[in-house]
Amino acid sequence: MQIRRVVTGRDRNGRSVLLSDGVPSRAVTFQAVPGYAFAQLWTTPPSPVLSASGSDPTEGQTDILPSPGGTSFLIVTFPPESAMSVPGFDRAAAGAELAGHMPDFVRTFEPDCPGMHTTDTVDYAIVLSGEIWLELDDGQQTLVRAMDVAVQQGPRHAWRNKSDAPATVAFFMVGATRP
Repeated sequence: MQIRRVVTGRDRNGRSVLLSDGVPSRAVTFQAVPGYAFAQLWTTPPSPVLSASGSDPTEGQTDILPSPGGTSFLIVTFPPESAMSVPGFDRAAAGAELAGHMPDFVRTFEPDCPGMHTTDTVDYAIVLSGEIWLELDDGQQTLVRAMDVAVQQGPRHAWRNKSDAPATVAFFMVGATRP
């Protein structure tokens, strides 16, 4: 996944400065699931403070889900589901690789229903390219295409790429609490 991340801030004198320009430090192309990739571009804690620091809050991270009030910004490329049904596809290796790169997220998945998960987040999902199906409870599905936005308020859901081409989705997640 080729993504350029440009980070700006302010110097000690209050002037706008470029803090970094390049590839995000947390970008992963999966080996066990050909075509699956993600990049965590930025995170903030609850009540972030504006900083002139050039430090990367994603560096060294393993979690992708934000705490209540925090944020996490990801771009994910989903391969067609057919990539997971080719002879020799190793579902266990794919699961282990996912768990190694995003353990907190993998814990939200339902073992009896592949892909279904629930997170304590408000998600703004923007389809950048391709098309993908958003599945909710009882198999209800909605097709989401390039430049469509799905706003999710903590539902049980899955993303299904039923097409023959990759789908790339930007996710901006805000950590939330359930009543």
